[in-house]
Amino acid sequence: MTFETSIKRGDICLLPFPFDNLASRQKRPALALSSADEYGEIIFAFITASSNSSSTSIKLEAEHYENNFTPLPHSGYLHINQHVRLNQNIVIKKISRLTDRFLEYLFRQLILQHIPAFSEIKYKSTPFTPTLQHIPVSGKVLGDRELTLLVESSLDGWLTTGRFNKAFEKKLGQFIGVKHLLTTNSGSSANLLALAALTSPKLGDRALKPGDEIITVAAGFPTTVNPALQYGLIPVFVDVELGTYNIDTDKITSAISDKTRAIMLAHTLGNAFNLDVIIHLARKHNLWVIEDCCDALGTTYSPSRALTDYKGKPIEIGKSYHVGTFGDIGTLSFYPAHHITMGEGGAVFTNSGILKPIIESFRDWGRDCYCAPGEDNSCGKRFCWQLGDLPKGYDHKYSYSHVGYNLKITDMQAAVGLAQLDQLEAFIEKRRANFSYLYNALNDLKDKIILPKATQNCNPSWFGFPITIREHADKKRVDLLQHLDSKNIGSRLIFAGNLIRQPYFENQPHRIVDNLTNTDLVMNNSLWIGLGPMLNKEMLDFMISELKAFFQS
Repeated sequence: MTFETSIKRGDICLLPFPFDNLASRQKRPALALSSADEYGEIIFAFITASSNSSSTSIKLEAEHYENNFTPLPHSGYLHINQHVRLNQNIVIKKISRLTDRFLEYLFRQLILQHIPAFSEIKYKSTPFTPTLQHIPVSGKVLGDRELTLLVESSLDGWLTTGRFNKAFEKKLGQFIGVKHLLTTNSGSSANLLALAALTSPKLGDRALKPGDEIITVAAGFPTTVNPALQYGLIPVFVDVELGTYNIDTDKITSAISDKTRAIMLAHTLGNAFNLDVIIHLARKHNLWVIEDCCDALGTTYSPSRALTDYKGKPIEIGKSYHVGTFGDIGTLSFYPAHHITMGEGGAVFTNSGILKPIIESFRDWGRDCYCAPGEDNSCGKRFCWQLGDLPKGYDHKYSYSHVGYNLKITDMQAAVGLAQLDQLEAFIEKRRANFSYLYNALNDLKDKIILPKATQNCNPSWFGFPITIREHADKKRVDLLQHLDSKNIGSRLIFAGNLIRQPYFENQPHRIVDNLTNTDLVMNNSLWIGLGPMLNKEMLDFMISELKAFFQS
C-alpha cells in the first residue's frame, strides 16, 4: 500500500473499499472533502460509476478536473451526501484533482442540501389552540425556498444588489405588467423616491416645486404624505368614504386649485381608490399621480370609462390591470407584514422611460451614471461627458444630477423576495378567500359594524379586514381592542387615523377640503383584523366567535 502524505481538499484518491460481503476489497475512487485533521483523518465522498438519480449525485465532466490532472477513465458520479471519515494511511494513491471552481460549486451544494430539513423543523405547523396561540394580523410566510436562496446569495458574497435583485426586478415587473421596476430599501423609501423624482429639474415646467399642492387623504400611513412635506409641498386633505376607506371622489374636484400639481394616494388595505375618477381628473388637469400600492400587491382594476395613460394612449375599458400602472409611478413595500417580504424592502415602478432614470438617480446617490454595482462604463462614454461646471471628461461615475440618497437593497433581501414571488399568486388567493369567509360570517353584525366594501371595478388583494363600529352600536372601540387582545387576537388601527391629529403634524402646512368627518370617525371607531395566508379556518372561526360574543353581549 502506498502512503500518501499530501492529500488535500479536492484530490481524488484511490481507496480500498470492502465488498458488501466483507470477503475482500475493491479499489475505488473517492473525493477528499477535507485535508487530514490532527488525527490524520480525512472526509471522503464516494464516486461511483452510476447515478442514484438524486440531486446530490453529480456527474464529473472533463472540465471539472484541474489542468495537468487526468480525468477518471470512466464516467463517475460524485455523491456529496455519502461521506466517510477515513485515516489517511488507507489511501492507496492520489489519482487526480478537481478545480477550485468546481469545489466551490460542490461545497455550495453541500451547504444547501440540509436546508429543506431545517425548514421543515423550523416552520412545522402546530394545531391551533384558541387563546393560547396568537393570531397575528399579518406576518411573513417562509419556507425552504426562501432560506435556500437567502443562503445561496450570502455564499455569493456579493452583498449589494446583484443577480438576485436583477431577477427579482424582472419577475415582479412582469407580474405587474410594468416596463420599469426598481427595488429600494422600504415602502417608505419608495414613496420618498416617487415624490422626489417628480421634483427633478429634468422635468422642466412639470417639476414639482415648494408651495405646490398635492391632493391626498389624512386617513392613512404617514409616509404617503411625509415626502410632500419634506419637499415643501402642501398636502390638501380630502375626506374618505366609510367601507372602502378611500378618498371620497365626490369632493376631489373642489380640492383642485391653480396650485394643484399632483395626487398621491394609497390603495387602502388593498382596496383600490376610484381610478376612473382620479385618472380622468389627473389627465384633464395635467396632474401627476403616484399610486401607493404598499398594501395592494395583486389588486387589479378594470376601468369602466375612457382613460388614457401617461402618454395619452387609451387604456382599454373593461380590461383588468394591476394597480400602480394607471398613474405615473407606483410603489410597493416588502416589510414582513405585506403580501410578500424580504425583511425590509420596497419597489418603485413606472412605464415612463423618462421617470425611470430619474428615480434610479435619486435612489443611487443622485448620480448621473446608471451603471449597476460592480459595473463601469456601461454607456461607453465614461470620460466623454460635459455636465454642469465640471471639466469635460470628468468621470461620469462621479457626476451628480440630483440631491439623492443611497436607498438600494442587498442581494440577500432580493433573494428572499425572489422566492416569495413563487408563492405570490397563492398568497393573494388565500387573502381573498379569507376575506370572503370573514365577510360572510360577520354579515349578521352589519347593524353593529360597517363591513368593508370593495371599490367598484376593483378586485382587491386584501391586506386586512377593516371594520368600523357604528355610532349607535353602544360599543367602544377600546373595549373591543382589549377584548381581542385578551383572546390573543391581533388587531390594528387604520394606521394614523387622522394624520393632522398626530403630534408631529402640529404646525405642518396643509389645507382641508370641506371637512374630515369620516376621517375622524375612522380615527375613533375603526380597526382591522388579519386575513393573511398564515391564518387557517380554525383561527378565522375563533376570531368570528369572539367578535360576535363582544357585539352580542
